[in-house]
Amino acid sequence: MSLTGKCYCGATTFELDAAPDSVTACNCSHCDKTGALWAYFSADQVHFVQTGDEATFTPRVNRHHFCGVCGMTTYTESPTWDLVTHEPDFSRMRIAINARLLEDFDLSTVEHKSIDGLNLW
Repeated sequence: MSLTGKCYCGATTFELDAAPDSVTACNCSHCDKTGALWAYFSADQVHFVQTGDEATFTPRVNRHHFCGVCGMTTYTESPTWDLVTHEPDFSRMRIAINARLLEDFDLSTVEHKSIDGLNLW
């Protein structure tokens, strides 16, 4: 199943190879304020059709992307996390798409998870 998504103004558009199995809410200081629900994919599963005029914000380990036109939070580049050591694994990067931007996709049909981003470190 292929899905498409876009920011509010359409300056950033993307296609996904498959629907997400789940979405994740993070309570870190950034994600908590944006209200994004993250759907995680490997880089080869996400195809950016148009990225428009984007700005980025990079806290400790994640690079958050925003549309430079409408300001919507669009996606994040982040490492996977070792759940035993609670350390980021930069050798396994992934892209987290703001699932609220997916078109014709019912978020209630997938599992909703939470991550304690405030206390990862």
